[in-house]
Amino acid sequence: MLMDLSNRSKEFVAAIPHCAALGIHVVDTANAAVTLGLPYDVRLVGDPATGVIAGGAVSVLMDTAAGAAVMAHPDAHGLTATIDLRIDYMRSATPGQRIIARAECHHVTTHVAFVRAFAYDEDETRPVAIANGTFTVIRAQPSGTEA
Repeated sequence: MLMDLSNRSKEFVAAIPHCAALGIHVVDTANAAVTLGLPYDVRLVGDPATGVIAGGAVSVLMDTAAGAAVMAHPDAHGLTATIDLRIDYMRSATPGQRIIARAECHHVTTHVAFVRAFAYDEDETRPVAIANGTFTVIRAQPSGTEA
C-alpha cells in the first residue's frame, strides 16, 4: 500500500510541467508525507544583487509538496487541487543552496484535506517558509455513476 501511495505522489509531481521546468523532484515519500527538492538555479533568482531565489519558486515548491502529501494519504483516493494555501516567509533562502519542502497531510474529510509544510535550505533549524493549506479531495466515481 505504501508503494502505491509513493507512486501516486511521484506521478503527481511528474505530471506537472512547471515542476520539470523548475527541476522540482521527489526526495522522499512516506505515509501522508512528501519531501521535494528545488535545486539552486540562477534562472530562478529574484534579486540578481543577492542571488536569492524568487519567492514564487518557493511557493510552487511548497504548493506541489502539499498536493503530493495529499496524494500520499491513504484516505485521499482520487485527485486533488489547492483550495487555499497560506505561506509565511521567515527569511531568504541562502544563495547557492537547494531548497527542500516537507509536507504532511494531517487530516482528510470527505472532500477536504488539511496540510502543513515547511521549506528550508541547508540550515534545517531556520525555516525559509512555513505553510498551511486546504486541498480538495476529488474522489473517483465508480463506472456508470455520475458525480
